[in-house]
Amino acid sequence: MIVIKSDHEIKIMREAGKVTAQVLEKLGNALKPGITTLELDKIAEEEIIRQNMFPAFKGYNGFPASICVSINEQVVHGIPSERMIREGDIVSIDVGVRYQGYHGDAARTFSVGAVTDEAKKLIQVTEKSFFEGLKYCKKEFRLSDISNAIQNYVESEGFSIVKDFVGHGIGRDMHEDPQIPNYGKPGRGPRLAEGMVFAIEPMVNAGTDQVTVLLDNWTVVTDDAKLSAHYENTVLITDGEPEILTII
Repeated sequence: MIVIKSDHEIKIMREAGKVTAQVLEKLGNALKPGITTLELDKIAEEEIIRQNMFPAFKGYNGFPASICVSINEQVVHGIPSERMIREGDIVSIDVGVRYQGYHGDAARTFSVGAVTDEAKKLIQVTEKSFFEGLKYCKKEFRLSDISNAIQNYVESEGFSIVKDFVGHGIGRDMHEDPQIPNYGKPGRGPRLAEGMVFAIEPMVNAGTDQVTVLLDNWTVVTDDAKLSAHYENTVLITDGEPEILTII
């Protein structure tokens, strides 16, 4: 069941979303060669708590950290550690915040120093694919119209969409109905309605769309070890244009 959010719930989610975006911006500014992913996690947790909110990922289904940090061929759910960021890495950071029982969720992929032209294009295409899907986040469309727009754009640019992991509804729970694939045929699924809130998150690979979960039971990597990028925002369906809750 898709939960329609009340004005009061949306107000709280706007606050959670704003802090989610602020934390991502702070992490992007902190990224440099030599910093560890654990140091990034500490920065995020301290900032979230300073804002009187809670890091929603910490302890979620046993996840041991406050953010996910996925490097290069890692797609999503990378666990912060003593691993150092290096020049030329691309780094996907996923942040979840809980505030007064409601959630914000967003992700960005950053380049560290000089990266390859392919890496630059991958990051740009992944971000733009989100905005291609956003065009269909309006009441007259169906859920799969978002999915189809993302897939069509990504594949037209020569990249592949991860199919094993999808976006989702969000609210009191981090993951609510509906699931939102980043691929599929248009004109299917529920018709969008004012008050729905979605976490839309294309995950795009430079090579194969096939991925594997590592033995830590969290970190997802591309099967061909080629690069992957991730871009996510929490989006509110309104009476008109969609509202992104996780952009400052």
